[in-house]
Amino acid sequence: MSLFEVVDGTTAPAVPALRAELLTKHYVLRGRQKGLVRAADGVSLSLWAGKVLAVVGESGSGKTTVSRMLAHLIRPSSGRIHLDGQDATRGNSRRYRSTVQLVFQDPFSSFNPAHRIRYHLERPLRNYLGIRRGEALDAAVAKLLVRVKLDEQFAGKYPYELSGGQLQRVAIARALAAGPRVLLADEPVSMLDVSIRLGILNLLGELRDQEDLAILYVTHDIASARYFADSVAVMYGGQIVEQGSSLQVADSPAHPYTQLLIAAAPDPEREQARDPMTAAVSGVASAGAASTGCRFRSRCPFAMEVCRRDPVHIEVSAGHTAACWLHDEGVSEADRRPVSNGAGART
Repeated sequence: MSLFEVVDGTTAPAVPALRAELLTKHYVLRGRQKGLVRAADGVSLSLWAGKVLAVVGESGSGKTTVSRMLAHLIRPSSGRIHLDGQDATRGNSRRYRSTVQLVFQDPFSSFNPAHRIRYHLERPLRNYLGIRRGEALDAAVAKLLVRVKLDEQFAGKYPYELSGGQLQRVAIARALAAGPRVLLADEPVSMLDVSIRLGILNLLGELRDQEDLAILYVTHDIASARYFADSVAVMYGGQIVEQGSSLQVADSPAHPYTQLLIAAAPDPEREQARDPMTAAVSGVASAGAASTGCRFRSRCPFAMEVCRRDPVHIEVSAGHTAACWLHDEGVSEADRRPVSNGAGART
């Protein structure tokens, strides 16, 4: 099977570098609080070479669970993972681990403080590229540091001697050491000072362009997703509720939850919410929400009778979908009756 096709005289990938198909992860609670936590529930997304997909959502939405299933750190309860079109759900081969690499959120907790930076970069070079020792290994370490815009002298430092931004650059270098084509970045800038976040995002953007990387950018900040990503998937309660290009989702949000995220983002030019759908709604996302119906309905100011049924993804514009009954013109007047949910919904 060919992994590329010719479009308008140029070669483009025919299949995504990595695809999740209906990925699900449920945790069974035992003891006094018995129940089922739906950390991820039927998540499908595609990562394409040279593109950035941002998965956006608040804490508890399931975005980190998805990234760790794609990294083979968590085994899915169901669903499939495809690498270059081939099923890679269960396998944990060296090829998969070298092709798909994860950058963790907290750089300080992802390094052994007892070892110098050189040690952390040498391990993947030995394991995946077979570079064992001597000048070749030293040169490879120095090249990795240069790729993330650090001086080779950082190789002799300990992790605690570096700033958060410098250490996150080392974490990216460590991921690059395996020669990946897919980079999973789990909130890579959330633990960093605001002043240096842009530098890390620009670095990832340069690596994407120079090395044709497919990047999954996990974040709770929809503003940075608009700046950095090509497309955005918004998650709530373990499910994707809206998906489209970064401009479509950020500038024309179609799901009430996406509008809530945008309304919550600081904007010095916005004196008040643009319309009722951007009004702040209290509450938090819950992976243990009801298993049927729209999981956002208990917080949505526009909850209707029909919201007790599972929503389907409706195309609101070309390539832009939202799992919200508000956009289904076929809903009857009876099903459009508003319900009171204690979160500002009409009664």
